[in-house]
Amino acid sequence: MITALAATWSLFIGLWLIMAAHGLQSTLLGVRAGLEGFNETITGVIMAGYYVGFLIGSLVTPLMVRRVGHIRVFAAVASVASVAVLAHSVMIEPISWTAMRIVTGFCVAALYIVAESWLNDRATNETRGQVLAIYMIVVMLGMAAGQYLLVLSDPSGFVLFILVSVLLSVSLVPMLLSASPAPYFDAPQPVSLTVLYTTSPLAVVGAALLGVAQGALMGMSAVYATSAGLTGAEISIFVSAFMIGGVLLQFPIGQLSDRFDRRLVMTVVTLIASGVAGLAWWVGDLDRWPLYGLAAVFGGFCLSMYALVLSHANDHLEREQMVAASSTLYLVYAVGGILGPPAAGAAMGVMGPSGFFATVALLHLLLGGFALYRMARRPALPLEEQGGWVAVSQSSASIAAAMAADEYAESQSQQDS
Repeated sequence: MITALAATWSLFIGLWLIMAAHGLQSTLLGVRAGLEGFNETITGVIMAGYYVGFLIGSLVTPLMVRRVGHIRVFAAVASVASVAVLAHSVMIEPISWTAMRIVTGFCVAALYIVAESWLNDRATNETRGQVLAIYMIVVMLGMAAGQYLLVLSDPSGFVLFILVSVLLSVSLVPMLLSASPAPYFDAPQPVSLTVLYTTSPLAVVGAALLGVAQGALMGMSAVYATSAGLTGAEISIFVSAFMIGGVLLQFPIGQLSDRFDRRLVMTVVTLIASGVAGLAWWVGDLDRWPLYGLAAVFGGFCLSMYALVLSHANDHLEREQMVAASSTLYLVYAVGGILGPPAAGAAMGVMGPSGFFATVALLHLLLGGFALYRMARRPALPLEEQGGWVAVSQSSASIAAAMAADEYAESQSQQDS
């Protein structure tokens, strides 16, 4: 672990700053939208813009990197992201905010891809698993830390927008001052969606439904908290609870999936997530600390699912397919992410704030039902043929999925030898 940190500490600092800025910006916009009188449906469309931009950025950034190099791309998109954040405080109306969210999503995808490809290049066969684990923790804790910056100033002003801009700009420093040369980058061409669905229907449907659910979670949790009457500090605790739960439960759940039929673990995890969200929906107006507790438990189970989906897909793929299939799976997830915030926003518009939990509860219930259906259609893979669980954050770009596939292939090679 120390060796992995020594080789990559500057990159992790840059990533942490990016995630803190991203976490603060997402929550700030959700809160500010409520203060500006935007209804939940409009706010959902605004927040979906991020995922539109992220999807475009995931596809376009590899072409940009091959043309002008990592450093120029990283510097350019960080600067554009800083400007886009500031534009939110100047042009306060839905169309402009949606456009800026698309720009922000594009830039964040590019920042992820450049930073993550650098991490992958720095990792050795011996440290790649450690790097992946640290990376996932940095991503989630960075987003959690960003929530607590919300209390530093009044969300109705412009100071917090400036703070997000500063964090994005400062994230450039450790990357640009890195002494190591930029890595070679060659993103895989996605494998056909038809081929992937034929190979693993549960992975494809799971990625799509998780995209919708987690898009709703990331995009609309602050909107829910604002509508429910939480204060700024309470919103910070509530939204960060999801990420902290994800950090705490990700590894225990992953280890269980290596010891039992992975589909069974996926089914149990997603149904527990559905039950917890359903409880929050049914109870309605909760006291603050019970609400934080339910958020942490739901986040732990919900945010653990993407790594299970990727690992399940890898169980049914040949090694040479894994990187390309991981890229396709992430694109499916990103498309689902575009649909999540508008779906939750529409439900909240009809049902009130509780529509947020109703939406994510239903989506996890649907995923659990499909998993049970697939278990009835295909016998379980013998445990000795299951690959190792891979620690991947659902917040990462497609290159992070490629890193996870590399780790999986390496573990399989060791088993064969």
